[in-house]
Amino acid sequence: MADASAISAPDASSSSASSSTFSYFAVFYNYPLISAVVSFAIAQTIKFLTTWYKENRWDPKLLVGSGGMPSSHSSTVTALATAIGFCEGFDSSLFATAAILACIVMYDAFGVRLHAGKQAEVLNQIVYELPAEHPLAETRPLRELLGHTPPQVFAGGVLGFIIATIGQIIVRTVSNV
Repeated sequence: MADASAISAPDASSSSASSSTFSYFAVFYNYPLISAVVSFAIAQTIKFLTTWYKENRWDPKLLVGSGGMPSSHSSTVTALATAIGFCEGFDSSLFATAAILACIVMYDAFGVRLHAGKQAEVLNQIVYELPAEHPLAETRPLRELLGHTPPQVFAGGVLGFIIATIGQIIVRTVSNV
């Protein structure tokens, strides 16, 4: 388990909320937060570059959109939970909370949101087949790419774990210097 003071702000004496010093820059030393943000950014970048490679087109919306391989939601929450486990201990209440949150987000990604996307496909097809004079015929199509398949969720989880583990190695290396 990493020493919490090794990953907190240099001017802070501990990572507790009762610390007498406060710095807005402490967020840049928050290893779990950084792991989650980096993991999200890498997952979204992978989607963007994969589309460019496969379809020879740049789609900047993929940098912030949902759906696709790997799941950035899964990557983000897995990196967060893993980093919290490294910082606070895998036996801590904070890790348990983060792990349960990660499970809920990943379940939602390949459960509820995946099925909502499939329903959007069907509804869009129904609207497309309506006669032109129907009041709903000009309705804007629903977003169809909402959720993830189980392999996309798994890949996102693996990516998040790898990013948090690499972050932990970096934190330990820097704190031992």
